Amino acid sequence: MTVQFPTPTPTLQTKMRSRVRNLLTHSAAVAHRLGLRRRPNRLTHLSIDDMPPSLFAAPGRPTISVCVLTRNCAGTVTATLTVLAELRAAGLIDDVVVIDADSPDGTARIAAGHGARIVSESSLLPEFGPVLGKGDAMWRAQAVLTGEIVVFQDGDLADYAARHVLGVAGALLRYPWLRFAKGTYRRHLRTDTDTIRDGGGRVSRLMARPLLKALYPDLHAFSQPLSGEVAITRELLGALPMVTGYGVETGMLIDVYRRVGLGAMAEIDLRERANNHQSLTALEGMAEVVAQTVLSRAAAEGRIAGSVPAPTERPPFATVGVRQHSLIA
Repeated sequence: MTVQFPTPTPTLQTKMRSRVRNLLTHSAAVAHRLGLRRRPNRLTHLSIDDMPPSLFAAPGRPTISVCVLTRNCAGTVTATLTVLAELRAAGLIDDVVVIDADSPDGTARIAAGHGARIVSESSLLPEFGPVLGKGDAMWRAQAVLTGEIVVFQDGDLADYAARHVLGVAGALLRYPWLRFAKGTYRRHLRTDTDTIRDGGGRVSRLMARPLLKALYPDLHAFSQPLSGEVAITRELLGALPMVTGYGVETGMLIDVYRRVGLGAMAEIDLRERANNHQSLTALEGMAEVVAQTVLSRAAAEGRIAGSVPAPTERPPFATVGVRQHSLIA
């Protein structure tokens, strides 16, 4: 006599394994169609032209918060927020937050009414004392940002366009293994009377890139290491310490590299950007902090002899036990 056994019911573990296999198969198929079969061991270079709107319309995509950092941006913030409001209305991004440095020129007042949440940086986590600069504002902003992908944008761009946010955010949507993307562009220098083609990015070209080439050669692959257009996964952002001042971009670049490696990083060609002229006196202070940030990290890792005092930093946000702020809508 033949004994027939009932078909076994799949266990939860079996179901989960099946789902993981299906997910990996799907991800591999998508990567194959896009021309990449596996995570590379080098920096991924992409263009804004590689980011179709369909990436942002995909069902179940990660949520995206855009954080605009402003300090006396009365002349540019309206155009920036108009672009972002259109992207949000189209469902391409999910949240826009302006973190304002209590700008005396009325930036916050002008920004109101453009569909973004306007938050004074000094109102965030006052128990940590006064805000110590751009990096500190970015660190505190994590208390009000809700997206699975966080996009940081500078609020002082005179030529702001959708590509500045879609380029960097799109990279993380297109390739699931990417966890950090930074913009690059031809940088022009705008003076009172003229625009000097390719004349911008002086601190980047004269300080940041030469130091990175000498001490972190892999990161020399970034042509604009100090660009303010950044997309990063929320989980990774919360795991990073953050330099409080203008060394934040350099410190974040090195810390991401140390934590996840070059293969999880990308640089996106955003075409062009024009910067307003700044004096050499102003740039000297920025260059000093950039140098201190790179050299102190290199010394701590034994890449150079001796010790270099580190710039002021905040600890990884995920480690300080801060609850999300009540300003979240």
